[in-house]
Amino acid sequence: MSHAATPPDLAIAELRRTAQGGGLDAQVALGKELLAGNGGSAPEGAALIAAAAQHGHAEAAAVAANLIGAGAATAEDWSMALMYLQQAAEGGWQAARQQLALLSGDPELRREAESAPPPDIWGRLRRGIDLGRWLQPSQKSVLSQSPAIATFDAFLAPEICDWIVERSRPGIARARVFDRATGKGEIAQARTNSAFEFDFLSIDLVVLLARARIAAATGYAARVLENTGVLHYSVGQEFFRHFDFLDPALPGLATEIATKGQRVATFLVYLNDAFEGAETEFPLLGRRHRCPKGGALFFMNVDPSGAPDRRTLHAGLPPASGEKWLLSQWIRGPAG
Repeated sequence: MSHAATPPDLAIAELRRTAQGGGLDAQVALGKELLAGNGGSAPEGAALIAAAAQHGHAEAAAVAANLIGAGAATAEDWSMALMYLQQAAEGGWQAARQQLALLSGDPELRREAESAPPPDIWGRLRRGIDLGRWLQPSQKSVLSQSPAIATFDAFLAPEICDWIVERSRPGIARARVFDRATGKGEIAQARTNSAFEFDFLSIDLVVLLARARIAAATGYAARVLENTGVLHYSVGQEFFRHFDFLDPALPGLATEIATKGQRVATFLVYLNDAFEGAETEFPLLGRRHRCPKGGALFFMNVDPSGAPDRRTLHAGLPPASGEKWLLSQWIRGPAG
């Protein structure tokens, strides 16, 4: 017996018909749906995006920049990714223009780009981006040798922090924890803060470069970084004492480790500093820590043998005033 197509299936089918008729907007929309895992294959979606970009579609060029920056097909090629971002900016894609201005770090060029920008401004902004500064390892300060805990001063510039906050703000929702039996996310009283997770359709080249900087600073490949998250704490909200490693003794988490690897390390970037309290606490170490805006805290969740390190018990303490924004990046070990 055949089953009627669900509304998402019908929407994909309609996009396919329109795209086959030569509609570039539909082609890009279809490509994004396929890249998100809806109704087809990611390679097909990437091919549709690439073809639309070649035909001068500005949004497609911005998506292509993300694909190249993420290393979706091969290793990351930041120079090529920025070329596509420039193409998107020249085509009028506002988010691409904002990213080029932000990444350039040149206040004069930024001001020039804000009002009546000359045609060559986007190329000048692109050429002003210092990829070496982004991709070179940052200087770290060791707080603890065992367990390994370190900080990085001025890891991200204040304007980059502000961008990430605003990109995540519309999607903030109640944070979840792993269910101990099933491994699925669930809301729990132990975690009352909110969170947002960048997926392929919400990420951009600014966030991708931040991920590359984290990879360079920690020595892990970008491909083992989980989806980047942003955490938000209002007054009184907290994440009670917990571990970031996945406990292999719990059935749901053992399956997660086998398929995706252990969560071996945590990297946190403090995105603002307009709050009181809200430190990251390590109670078994007698330590509380808070970084200034743009600073980062890194700690290993496992010992040198790869076994869970229970000394890394920690908590996100509640703000006494203001609100706290934090980039959260978990790092995986090998699966199996």
